[in-house]
This record gives sequence, structure tokens and C-alpha cells, in this order.
Amino acid sequence: MLKLDEGDHKAVTDAVREAEARTDAEIVTVVAASSDSYHDVGLHYAVLAMLLVPAVWAVLPQDVVDWALALVLGWNGVLTRGALMALIFVKLTAVFLVVRYALAYMPLRIALTPGATKSRRVRRRALQYFKLAAERRTHGRTGVLLYLSLLEHRAEIVVDEAVLDKVPPEAWGDAMVALVDEVKAGRPGEGMGKAVRMMGDLLSVHLPKSDVDRNELPDRLVEL
Repeated sequence: MLKLDEGDHKAVTDAVREAEARTDAEIVTVVAASSDSYHDVGLHYAVLAMLLVPAVWAVLPQDVVDWALALVLGWNGVLTRGALMALIFVKLTAVFLVVRYALAYMPLRIALTPGATKSRRVRRRALQYFKLAAERRTHGRTGVLLYLSLLEHRAEIVVDEAVLDKVPPEAWGDAMVALVDEVKAGRPGEGMGKAVRMMGDLLSVHLPKSDVDRNELPDRLVEL
């Protein structure tokens, strides 16, 4: 798991102060270890694996089925309906538990989670934090949230009304690319600082510093 040290916190805080010195926008930076536990993903895989058990038995050659049953019942054993149901139940349960506990290992669970699922949940968590930390908390509705989720290697930029009116969503693309590239290289602090500076360059053009601007939101990096 990637981590940020004191130097990273200072670098991001300094970048926020430098950026806000050139714009009326208020930048909030948040880093989370992850945006979701993805327990449901592990459960879905376990259920799918369980459902594949009867399908696999249905397509196996009869010789293989006879050999497998002989290991349990002996070569002269008779498989009654009750025994068949019990055997199927045991196999379904065993497969479900094996897959479920294997996916309790977070790196494996996150590796098997579809990218679209991770993106949706990072976005959802970013919106939640934006509502708590920045939305409508500035006089001019100029809050900007930069959110990084370390486990998923994904980031989001969420902005308040005044910023959305002047800066199109696609304009943040370069900052996002710079951030994600640094995170993938194992340098999340540098990535956050670089992204904030690039955001400051953009905001200074669309929302330049005015005489009435004041610092309304914390400059420090929030690590969850």
C-alpha cells in the first residue's frame, strides 16, 4: 500500500498555498487508502464459482464422473438421490468458501475488481467528500476537491458551481494524468503536488485572484 510521509504532506500543502495565491478558488486535497472494501465483489465471484459446479459436472465425460464418484463411494457404491443431493451441496459449499476466503486477500480482490467498478466507487466517494468538505462552503462557490484513492490508483476532481461554469471538465485532464502517472510510479505526494500546481495554473486564468478573496478552506492535505 502506498503511503504519504510528512514531506509529502508539506509539499502538497505548499502547492495548495502557491496555487491559491493566484486564484479565488479554494483547493481541498484528500487522500484515502481506498474508496471501498469491495466485499460484494468477492461475494459475487464466490457465488459465480459455486454456480459453475453443476455446470462443470454436466459437461465432464462420464468416465471422469464415474472415476470421481468411485473415490467417494467405492467402485460398487450406489449413488442414491439423497447422497447425490448431499454430494452436490458439499461441493457447492466447499467451492463457495474457498473462493470467498481466497478473495479476503485484498490485493487479489482488487485485482479481480472490474476497472469500471473501481472508477464508479472512487467517483462516488469523491462526491461524498466534496459535499462534506467543499460544496457551498465558500462565499463565491469556488471550492475544488482533488481526491486520490491509493488502492485503486484513481483520482477525481470535483468542483463547485462557479468553477464548473468557467472551467470545462475536460480541462483537468492533464493534471489528472500527471497525478496518476506519479501514483503508479510510487510517488503519490509528488503527484498530488504536481496536479495542484497544474490546477492552479488553470484556475488562475479562469478565476484570477481578486482583492476580496480570502482563505476559506484548509490548505493542508487530509489523509483518511
